[in-house]
Amino acid sequence: VVRYHEWMQSEELQRLTASEPLSLEQEYEMQRSWRDDADKCTFIVLDTERWSGQACADEDCMVGDVNLFLTDTEDPTLGEIEIMIAEPSYRGRGFGKEATLMMMSYGVRNLGITTFEAKIGQENEASICMFKKLHFKEVAVNSVFQEVTLRLDVSDQERRWLLEQTDHVEEKSYVEPTLPAGVLETRQ
Repeated sequence: VVRYHEWMQSEELQRLTASEPLSLEQEYEMQRSWRDDADKCTFIVLDTERWSGQACADEDCMVGDVNLFLTDTEDPTLGEIEIMIAEPSYRGRGFGKEATLMMMSYGVRNLGITTFEAKIGQENEASICMFKKLHFKEVAVNSVFQEVTLRLDVSDQERRWLLEQTDHVEEKSYVEPTLPAGVLETRQ
């Protein structure tokens, strides 16, 4: 949460994600709701080369996050997807594309998602271009919010393509290390 909070102090990330700055306490509360809410699915994007070697703490391997929102009660097969590569040195290197493909694959396989939407600020040309490369089509422009809505309907052909793109991915549960009995975790 602390690392994420540091990222979100960036005016550039606030603009690109249409976010407001939060206090650290608000960020912890936000992260709790993201963990507990059934209509949100979020994964942290890690630099696997750094993480797999465990040469550094998990937090030091974080480069961004990818989210899936399941907020349309009328259509539980619709997922709104977001990607943020927060670390500038990791942008333009394929991390966003790979994380988005993995989240889409997860959504299709585990959550029954058949339609994805992405709402992106009009000035965020890199994200718009990336989603179009992933077969999304522009379906709306909101001039009030200055955002573009892109959509992908997952046909059988799109599903096959998506699963082929992620057939190298192995899904594992991430378990935080447990502390020895009698030791309390402190948060600063």
